[in-house]
Amino acid sequence: MKSTAITMEEIFKYAKEKFGTNPEYLWAKSPNYAVLRNSKNSKWYAIVMNIPRKRLGLKSEENIDILDVKCDPILIGSLLGNKGYFPGYHINKKTWLTLLLDGSIPKDEVFNLIDFSYDLTAKKKK
Repeated sequence: MKSTAITMEEIFKYAKEKFGTNPEYLWAKSPNYAVLRNSKNSKWYAIVMNIPRKRLGLKSEENIDILDVKCDPILIGSLLGNKGYFPGYHINKKTWLTLLLDGSIPKDEVFNLIDFSYDLTAKKKK
């Protein structure tokens, strides 16, 4: 059973309520792309974009909303075999994961991965 698609607005609302962060729109050429920064150190923990499906190797010219999150490489390896998960789009594929926001991934999983990404970016390097 396919879950309901999650919207960018829902992600931004979640980030604001949970972490007190707001989206930042950094690129004039891509005004709908937004980053979310960890409030403790300003590191990115999520990037929301709308890209052509074909850029992910999907057969379609239609655009799709995606979310890139920081992730543990071992977890990335286990998730990539599942529907809706791709290597980080336009970012480090070893430590970032792309999620389709079309409903192929349940909302609670998306939110859990946002939480995990926030926690990963909060850690200080030793």
